[in-house]
Amino acid sequence: MTNRTNIFFHTSPLTRAQIDKLPLIIIPVTGKHLSVNEQQLPGYSDVLQTRLRRRSQHNLNNPIFTTELPNGTGTVICVFRLKLDTVFDSLTQARNLLKTLAHYPSDNLNVNLHTLPTETAHRCIDSLYSALLATNHRLPHYKTDGIASKNALTITFYGQLKPSQVHHRLCEARGNNLARSLTALPANELTPARYRRRIVQLAKNQGWDVKTYPFKELKRLGAGAFCAVAQGDPSGQAAIIKLSYAPRGAKHHLALVGKGVCFDTGGINLKGSSSMHGMHEDMEGSAVALGTLLALSTAKAPVRVECWLALTENHIGPLAYKQNDVVTALNGTTIEIVHTDAEGRMILADALTLAARAKPELIIDYATLTGSCIQALGTAYSGAFSNQEQLLAEATQAGRDSGERVWPFPNDPDYDESLDSEVADIKQCTLGNEADHILAARFLQKFLPKQTPWLHIDLAAGKHKGGLAHIPSDITGFGVRFSLQFLKNRGWIKR
Repeated sequence: MTNRTNIFFHTSPLTRAQIDKLPLIIIPVTGKHLSVNEQQLPGYSDVLQTRLRRRSQHNLNNPIFTTELPNGTGTVICVFRLKLDTVFDSLTQARNLLKTLAHYPSDNLNVNLHTLPTETAHRCIDSLYSALLATNHRLPHYKTDGIASKNALTITFYGQLKPSQVHHRLCEARGNNLARSLTALPANELTPARYRRRIVQLAKNQGWDVKTYPFKELKRLGAGAFCAVAQGDPSGQAAIIKLSYAPRGAKHHLALVGKGVCFDTGGINLKGSSSMHGMHEDMEGSAVALGTLLALSTAKAPVRVECWLALTENHIGPLAYKQNDVVTALNGTTIEIVHTDAEGRMILADALTLAARAKPELIIDYATLTGSCIQALGTAYSGAFSNQEQLLAEATQAGRDSGERVWPFPNDPDYDESLDSEVADIKQCTLGNEADHILAARFLQKFLPKQTPWLHIDLAAGKHKGGLAHIPSDITGFGVRFSLQFLKNRGWIKR
């Protein structure tokens, strides 16, 4: 992603002479009612206050007011009341504000933060800049009449010093925009083979090491869980890819694992048309893992990262795996197949086993794994599971701090009774849908050493109608911002 959003800071407040030259000025305010003073809008505060009073007689609740100043430029002034209850609220407000301002086309946004407390101003900067970076990114499209490309945008903040998180947010946006762009690609464009080529090229550009485990090698190694799903893919291009970022002086060791099902038919247990629609997005977990790696690498984070991407399609056909098959996973566990549409946990099982062999301090996996997690949470939160209670607490806090919210679920051993098999070590799932998100997490845990700290994110919020927090597209790329915040809170990367 090319940075097409420029950011500048001026410690001095705006003057009237400057105001008369600017096309658009944003004034965030606190307090119960919209109000501006001479420091915030020199030369025009009386005019604006008169208009605000007139407007308040008709609408007391709208937190945004826009008007055009009576000057030669026709400067548009946008006053809005800051929402500071949660980070999520601030990010959502920033997205909605930019949507409103899209009706006033300008490549130059100016924000007057003068008179705001420093902490409040920095929250405002963070939210607006994050939203702008996401909004200014164009997702892939295939309309023959074309979509106008976006111009480079400039946002200038007046009255505050440059906050330290600006570079961090730019790196984060690169990762999120990559994740969203990959997820938006249609299945005939992002096949496993083409995905692999994209990954190799990205690795070359970023200086990452790449190791590919193609289907034949995985079969030879005994990765029967992954191969059970991949054997139905007629292209033969299914693979697990390992990417390595190892900066000098790295103080911590992290493994990222992502589900990369480029299209999910459901297999022999074929999905209906409404359920199959959108299944080109079933690789979003791999895109989030890849985007998180890109963000960490771009930020030069002092963390050794290994990123494992399990790439395949879940096909129908004469070679596709079937109900009641029994396969042996890479760690020797035998699995009874119950439902071929529970393919995500199968490919993750062997990927987790591979990731754990290097004994990382932490493994995080991402997957659009279960419909039951969406049923439990909707799509405004993602589900969090772990084999350590402390990690769940940290994840919940990172969700609050980042605005990408997660909700912790139980992980008690008695859930395993539902996965008892009469013919194998474990069932893949049950035929019912009760607590399938929890059973999927219990299943995945069987492929990790007990001492390995592990966090599983079921991406219920990977797609949210109308956008989520600062992200304006239905495809959210949920997980990149959360993961960086999680590592910041742990002290692994700079705050």
